[in-house]
Formats: sequence, C-alpha cells, structure tokens
Amino acid sequence: MSFIEELRWRGMLQDMMPGTEEELSKGVTSGYIGFDPTADSLHVGHLTQIMTLKHFQKAGHKPFALVGGATGMVGDPSGKSAERNLLSEEALRHNVSCIENQLRRFLDFDGGENSAELVNNYDWFKGFGFLEFIRDVGKHITVNYMMAKDSVKKRLEGENGLSFTEFSYQLLQGYDFYWLWKNRNCTIQMGGSDQWGNIVTGTELIRRKAAGSAFAVTTQLIKKSDGTKFGKTEGGAIWLDREKTSPYKFYQFWLNTSDDDARNWIRIFSLKSQAEIEAIEQEHDAAPHLRALQKALAEEITVRTHSEADLQNALKTSEFLFGSGSVDFLEQLTDNEVLDIFEGVPVFNVSRTLLDAGIAAADLLAVESKVFPSKGEARKMIQGGGVSVNRTKVADATDLIDSSRLVKNKFLIVQKGKKNYFLLIAE
Repeated sequence: MSFIEELRWRGMLQDMMPGTEEELSKGVTSGYIGFDPTADSLHVGHLTQIMTLKHFQKAGHKPFALVGGATGMVGDPSGKSAERNLLSEEALRHNVSCIENQLRRFLDFDGGENSAELVNNYDWFKGFGFLEFIRDVGKHITVNYMMAKDSVKKRLEGENGLSFTEFSYQLLQGYDFYWLWKNRNCTIQMGGSDQWGNIVTGTELIRRKAAGSAFAVTTQLIKKSDGTKFGKTEGGAIWLDREKTSPYKFYQFWLNTSDDDARNWIRIFSLKSQAEIEAIEQEHDAAPHLRALQKALAEEITVRTHSEADLQNALKTSEFLFGSGSVDFLEQLTDNEVLDIFEGVPVFNVSRTLLDAGIAAADLLAVESKVFPSKGEARKMIQGGGVSVNRTKVADATDLIDSSRLVKNKFLIVQKGKKNYFLLIAE
C-alpha cells in the first residue's frame, strides 16, 4: 500500500497538491514535518504528525523531523488568537533536546537508505542576517500573497491584531522548506490542515526562487466525537513525558475514549493493519462492554510511547484500583508515580515515629488521620470487615499498624468499603 493510500484508508488525509502521488511513485522520496519546541515535551496532539512520518517511513520514504529552534523564537499564528510568549535561547535548546529524544521512540534512525533524520532550523538561521533574509527571501513573496492566508486574515480581524514577528512566520517556514529542498533533496512537506497556507508558501518560494517543484500533504485535525478538543482533559494536556503525564494516566486517557473515538483513533494512532483493525472492530461490536477497541489502542500506544513494563504497571494499577490486585507492584514505581495514581484521593500525613512504635488501627484512622470522623465509626466499620490497609483486612480496631507495612517505606493505602481510597504518607 502506498503512503497516500495508507493515509486515505486510515481517515487521515485532508489535502495534497497535484502531482504528489506521482512524485512519491518515483522511488525513495524525502519529506518533512516541523515541530514547534514551545514546551519540553510533545503531547498527544502531536501524535498525528508523528504517525504520519512513521507511515511515510514504512512506505519506504525518508522522513525528516524538523525541530524549530529558530521559528520557535517567533511563533506560528496559525490557530492562535494571541501572540505567544517568546522563549529564551537556553529554554529552546532544552526543549529541542527533549523533543528529539521523544521522536526517537517512534522513528527508525538506523534504517539505511530511508533512515529518519532530525534537523534544527536554528542551524541555518543563526547566521542569516535580517537584510540578507529580506533581500534573498522576502522579495520572492508578495505581501498580497501573505495577507491572503487564513491564519493572517483571522488574526487581523481579531482583537489582538498580528505583530510583524508573527506575520513573518510563513516566510521563515517557507525558507525551511526551500533549505531542505536544496540541501536535503526534500520535496514534500507534511502537516496538519491548519498548516496548508504555510506549507504552500514554501512550495511557492521554491518555485519562484529556484524554479523548482515541491509538494504538500496535510492531515485532518483530530477532534473528539463530543466536539471537545482532542488531547485535552480537565487536568490539561496529555503529554508524552512521563513526568508530566504518568504512563498510568496516559494509558487511562486512551482506555476511557468513547466507542466512536476509539473506532477512529485506532486507525490513526495504531500501526495495526486494516485486517487486524477490522477484526478488533468485530470483536468490539460483539461485546462492546469489554472495550476491545479501547484496550487494543491503549496498550499499543502506551508501549510505543513508554515501554512494555510501563504498560504492565498501568494494567496492575487498574487491577488494584478496580479489582483485587496486590500493592506489591507499587514498589517498582517512583514516589511521584504513586502520588499520580492516587490523584484526587484524600491524603493524610502521619507520624513516622508513631508508626515505628506501632499504633492501633482506630487511632491511626481517626486520630492521626481523618479517614474516619471518630474512633467509634472506625471501630464499627472495622468490625464489619469494611476496612483494609494495603489490601489486608483490618481484623480489630486495636490491631497495630507499624512501619513494616509501609509501601516504599512511605505509603499506606487505606480502603474504606470497596471504592473509597485514602493515602497515608509517613513523615
């Protein structure tokens, strides 16, 4: 299956310039997608473009991932209602390094003729003077042409207007394409549909400045079936960096998608074949409550973004919270990952000194912490068999709980009834 056919059946293709498929049919073709380093991690909103590069490489072509160390200093107005804050050179260097490491998890950088390559446009812009730029680049693209772009028109019509800095962005991105076309034989630029105007500016610059031919492919912008923004939750963006979004939360994001979204997203974010996906869809339709689509999607993308071990920990966490799994797996996690699992659960700090000596369960749960409002209520529920510490039932209110029970020498997980969790932290 060709690259364009792959995008088409997966429901990813939006637009392409005439002649693109013919260009791709000539043999190994080089193409690129740009990533803006405005943060030190990519998020799931970037995954569509990462997967586009992955499919491009799988089809036998050579992908370039451009990290915009230079254009990140300016800011792309596409889809923005206000000008972004500009980052320092030091912050951008840090962000670029982090993003490069994440991209290496998805693309093959040791694949021979079509190995992926990372490029940073700061490398060719750092010595490019302003007068040289407006003479060698600016003269080829008219203001009329730039004003006709939707990204420019929308900002000009808005309350905040558009600075010259952001107005010039499409020239900078256009020059990226020209530089890669000239120096890396890169003939195709890809991106989200909101990037069409910027991409076409690059093909126009190549045509006017060097009488060359270049091509464009854009993918559909991903939306959730309920109309809300893809990749956003009440807690914010879902990041690829485990320190910003834990592997467990990442897994849960995909697992909790609606049936309609899972049906669309497994085509976009999975590398499974059409036959494999259709088989999973049939399995899902036969027993929707088992959520076969969501599980297949969540498992594959969690392993690719993080690791098989992280997936297993996510599964054990789910089994612990919603089943009868053991707390032992928590020993393999960092303190922050444990805290992340119990986000939203009431947390109480308790005295390590008292735990070292041992403290009666009722005193721990109603005096040292506020799991229960009173010792009487604690005793009553303990007698009814409704309280456990680290998955072990508390048999009597006078049972001693000591520091030997601590998970990671720090945590006690208290369960009141079936679904009410409390986290006690020894200090």
